Amino acid sequence: MTTFASYKATASQWITIFDSPFYPDSLDEAKILYENVLLRFIEVVEQAQSSANLLEIITKEPDPLRIQLLRVFRRYVSPDTSVEMTKKKSKIPDIIKDFGYRFRPLEQVKQNLKSRPVPDETLMAILLEQSTRGQKGYDLTESFFLWFNKTFSKDYLIRGPVRAGRDVMLNEVLDNWQHKTPADLLISRLDGTPLVVGFARYDSDRGGSQEDDRTGGNRDKITEILNYAQAYNLPLKVLILNDGPGLLLGSMWDDYSNLEQYGQGQVMVCTLKMLDDRFTKSWLES
Repeated sequence: MTTFASYKATASQWITIFDSPFYPDSLDEAKILYENVLLRFIEVVEQAQSSANLLEIITKEPDPLRIQLLRVFRRYVSPDTSVEMTKKKSKIPDIIKDFGYRFRPLEQVKQNLKSRPVPDETLMAILLEQSTRGQKGYDLTESFFLWFNKTFSKDYLIRGPVRAGRDVMLNEVLDNWQHKTPADLLISRLDGTPLVVGFARYDSDRGGSQEDDRTGGNRDKITEILNYAQAYNLPLKVLILNDGPGLLLGSMWDDYSNLEQYGQGQVMVCTLKMLDDRFTKSWLES
């Protein structure tokens, strides 16, 4: 079987590049999505008595407007509090208690709003870029699921979130798995025998310590999964589905090649373009 390392000489031909919007073309979409959100934010700022009260008012707005207003609130008032943190309405009093002293004063927020054009193209562009972060990862997993179901659906089962959704928790799908380990997909025989645990990642850019952390974390997962497979005499393997131009940066290609070699045939690192050549029934059943 060909190895991930053997593709290095022509690596750029084997990566998938999902389209990104050009600037300033993307501003048209940003305006459609966020102009009314920014106008509503200006209105609620005028209604509020304080920055803490502003957060309370936003919390009463209907979804999905509430979430978008929280994104603007974070930019203008509280960079310390993530949108994820403020999503849960019952937690708002605690957030105000713990972080309210660092909220930007409401009068300064009003002044800053008045200093910006309406609509504020800069902020809309930032919000759009943030909202699309992770979309290419969803495109990657969706493409794999479509390919797999077209190729193997008669003989094997695949589970996992096709795009956004809850990860496959290995402690819920593998008998006697002790830890809450998330994975992107699990492939099994029709009788339920697990064959492949998969982890997917699209890298638009990658380097430095993040590069080291990624491959180190993958090695730990591989070790744990292969030890489990040996302990329970299972034909369980690991797929690392990675793609994107980030694979061409730094030592990424070599690092992933080393991971595959570490797996001694039970680990495959693959891009979408390699699937037809490498992800075969013989490997699934090996």
